[in-house]
Amino acid sequence: MIIFRLIGESFRFAADALRQNKLRTMLSLLGITIGIFAIIFVFTATDTFRSKLQESIDKLGSKTIFVQKWPWGGFGDYPWWKYVNRPEPSLRDYTALKDRLEHAEGVSYEIYADSRTVKYRSNSVEGAGLKAASQDFNKTWTIDFQEGRYFTENEGKSGSPVIILGADIADGLFNGETAVGKKILVMGRRLTVVGVFKKEGEDMLGMSQDKNILIPLNFAKGLFDVQSGRYDPTITVRGKEHIAVEEIESEIKGAMRAIHKIRPGAEDDFALNKSTIASNQLDQMFGIVNIAGWVIGGFSILVGGFGIANIMFVSVKERTNIIGIQKSLGAKNYFILLQFLFEAVALCLLGGGLGILLVYIVTLITGAMGFTMILFLNNILLGVGVSFAIGTISGFWPAYSASRLDPVEAIRS
Repeated sequence: MIIFRLIGESFRFAADALRQNKLRTMLSLLGITIGIFAIIFVFTATDTFRSKLQESIDKLGSKTIFVQKWPWGGFGDYPWWKYVNRPEPSLRDYTALKDRLEHAEGVSYEIYADSRTVKYRSNSVEGAGLKAASQDFNKTWTIDFQEGRYFTENEGKSGSPVIILGADIADGLFNGETAVGKKILVMGRRLTVVGVFKKEGEDMLGMSQDKNILIPLNFAKGLFDVQSGRYDPTITVRGKEHIAVEEIESEIKGAMRAIHKIRPGAEDDFALNKSTIASNQLDQMFGIVNIAGWVIGGFSILVGGFGIANIMFVSVKERTNIIGIQKSLGAKNYFILLQFLFEAVALCLLGGGLGILLVYIVTLITGAMGFTMILFLNNILLGVGVSFAIGTISGFWPAYSASRLDPVEAIRS
């Protein structure tokens, strides 16, 4: 109880000192406030971007693997010359994989045929992303419908002139009316709308279906060469939930090497891409940004820390005679040390709190401008922790020197 009482008295002494020197206190706070603001703002911005990007990556699915010509990771020294002569995934590869894979929940062949104009009577929508996919597209991707349904097995096999629209495309063509059953014009062909994808909202990686249209692969064969490299053909494999992704990847790799008749020891002529690759690249990219945030804010915190230490030495000098009186009345060394140490910590926590408050105000301003930034709890705790650490480091030596003063000499001064 005595210790708690002494700690409480130390806090009161520190609070009185801060109140009596308001201007000095505010000037001391500036360095810490700016430093904490810089660090927490950078972390908040990067965490917000990373969260949004991760949401997009998560749509790929943890058990989904993409068989493509080009491996993901086009940053830095990307050896494009190693991959440029690789063959594009073909329909033969797709058919053979579908027959051989035992751990696959679904296998689909997909292409993206650039942006197209979609028309319905006098209404038209430009920039619709035309996708064509084989029947298992609904098994390799998680899709929901706000209206209608997916292609039937018969429609997919026969290449029926049917189409599924993204929510934004449907709104632009039909102005809120029912889309299912209506015929629209795409690439000079009339197609019947059988479904509308559920609206997903903005997507930072462009994987939202809102502005896409989907047609059966067998119907697309009559419109263009579905195996052409310009349409980025991809074989998508979603593994079964109870099978590890490494096991699924190993099975696909073995099957593809057998299909392409690759000799043992020779390099693969295909790429197996998965969501963890993108996640690892994000970790590396944002790790560099976080280091930059520490460097930028670290200089301000360093200057602020020296400022706090200097102010505390001045405070000790001003209150030397008070320290002498306290010690002559029986105050222990640790009581004097805690008194000044708490004052330094309180200064830094106040400065850190102001820095965090400024970041929060910035998030409100950006939110009002249409871009949502999120101040995560871990960043708030980081700001408080850094402030506490700087206060402890900056205030320890002045507090220690005050606790070692001789009471007689201190009273005389």
